[in-house]
Amino acid sequence: MIGIIDYRVGNAPSVLNALCSLNIDSCLVSSPGQVEKCTGIILPGVGSAQATMDSLAEIGLIRVLEDKVLNKGLPFLGICIGLQVLFEYSEEGDAKCLGWFPGIVKRFPDQLVRVPQIGWNEARFLDKHPVLADLGKGEFFYFVNSFYVVPEKEDIMLAKTWYGVEFCSMIAYKNIIAAQFHLKKSGARGLKLLKNFAMWAGIKSNGKAGG
Repeated sequence: MIGIIDYRVGNAPSVLNALCSLNIDSCLVSSPGQVEKCTGIILPGVGSAQATMDSLAEIGLIRVLEDKVLNKGLPFLGICIGLQVLFEYSEEGDAKCLGWFPGIVKRFPDQLVRVPQIGWNEARFLDKHPVLADLGKGEFFYFVNSFYVVPEKEDIMLAKTWYGVEFCSMIAYKNIIAAQFHLKKSGARGLKLLKNFAMWAGIKSNGKAGG
């Protein structure tokens, strides 16, 4: 079962609706015990990095996520803020984040582009990955973001996008994948990526566990 982290500043219900439309076994989770039962985890997010970190701490999920994802290899998908909080620090609110990856989160340069970025933009894939199955070398997805991640190690980058600057729009490392764009708002391509993640996590689209 895919567990979608449900916290007060997230948009978990919309991700749940998307998975349900794909007949993928999924549920909202908001406690350590619920996370323990999942075969895959999605951390969606809107709003600020600091509000997300505060909410995750309030419901007691930071430690269990670190254990299940970093130590035990639970398949993980971060979306939007769910990507940004994986790094060490965000300029947004001077926030200390999870620190799973070395790097920071920076604001787009206001003098070059309109901030926030709102709308469709291309993610150009840098490598192959199971979650990109049946997608092209680049696809258009829907973005809503004022900040972007700057990984210290470039080898975790899975996609790049141009918006005044070239930025990392997707990462992949072992059992972790995360995207800056919103999958639910990205039409057929976003749903395909969600379905691919579920299959990668061992969940077939009929809702049953499998290869």
